[in-house]
Amino acid sequence: MITSFHPPQRTLMGPGPSDVHPRVLSAMARPTIGHLDPAFIDMMDEIKKLLQYALRTDNPLTMPISAPGSAGMEACFVNLVEPGDKVIVCQNGVFGGRMKENVERFGGEALMVQDTWGTPVSIEKVRALMEAHDGIKALAFVHAETSTGVRSDAQALCRLARDYGCLTIVDAVTSLGGIELEVDQWGIDAIYSGTQKCLSAPPGISPVSFSERALEKASNRRTRVPSWFLDTNLVMGYWGGGQKRAYHHTAPVNALYGLHEALVMLQEEGIEHAWKRHALHHEALKAGLETLGLSFTVTADARLPQLNSVQVPEGVDEAQIRARLLENYNLEIGAGLGELAGKVWRIGLMGSSCTRRHVMLCIDALENTLSEAGVSLPSGAAAAAADVYYSAEA
Repeated sequence: MITSFHPPQRTLMGPGPSDVHPRVLSAMARPTIGHLDPAFIDMMDEIKKLLQYALRTDNPLTMPISAPGSAGMEACFVNLVEPGDKVIVCQNGVFGGRMKENVERFGGEALMVQDTWGTPVSIEKVRALMEAHDGIKALAFVHAETSTGVRSDAQALCRLARDYGCLTIVDAVTSLGGIELEVDQWGIDAIYSGTQKCLSAPPGISPVSFSERALEKASNRRTRVPSWFLDTNLVMGYWGGGQKRAYHHTAPVNALYGLHEALVMLQEEGIEHAWKRHALHHEALKAGLETLGLSFTVTADARLPQLNSVQVPEGVDEAQIRARLLENYNLEIGAGLGELAGKVWRIGLMGSSCTRRHVMLCIDALENTLSEAGVSLPSGAAAAAADVYYSAEA
């Protein structure tokens, strides 16, 4: 007979999900009420305001999609791309490739800007492609590429798109809550994220936000939006605001309790402080990892503090190290994807997984596990290096 499932207690330091704070788990255990209950509608309005705070936007259409980040991505593309539309898609990792898939599946023409994995999107390549083609409808790029740990200059890319009169579609799945992100100030038109990274809520919800320019495009399409569930013209009836809501779908009530609590915690901490916290613990982790002789895939000027792509030492079985970390320390770190598969570890410092305790556990566990695998390392030196950094910043 199958009995209740009881998961092991893990420490999550991969590319996501991150550790979920007990406050968020407790919120999700509260009594379920109806998705049109007046009390739930009040909470929906609060979630919108909290997401606007986190994204630094006043966009009225700022809401959580009742599905994971991939659905948030699809919501942006399915509403803004029509058959024949030319869209510049920037790819410097796995997730730019998924943007290309969305453009093509909705009948658009993807004009690709390809950059080496682990390097930022080239502003000059984008400019050259815009110069070479008339009628570009949108520029799509990943702000924080989860597969490589690189940050692209979203502000400069959005400014360029405005100069050429096209919309921007931005993947902020890993950036929201972890690094500076200014939707209104930078002029981002459509943006999507996930809850399981720096917000430290469970996976399964995707925050999105659309500018007035984006909504104008979506509401004046030549063709009908090919997705009923993700059509902004329909879902606005449910998330639009006020007490009178049109039934659209049954929202994941308890999951939204969790997102609400995670966003309340972010508000309590302060978004700018959260950015600083991620930078602080990244630098301490960096000090420890470099003492272990490990190097980063991404140069310091473009490196994400919340997603550290670390080169696997020559002769080390990266999968075996990850398996031993999980078995001996209940510590999860991530493997490489695509071109970087087997070559890197991806170590996350996201949300509730971005603390001094997490940094020290990761450094000690890696040192011990690499030593057991035959790598010669100075005992305790990595932890000492991280301690020195923390002491200097205290």
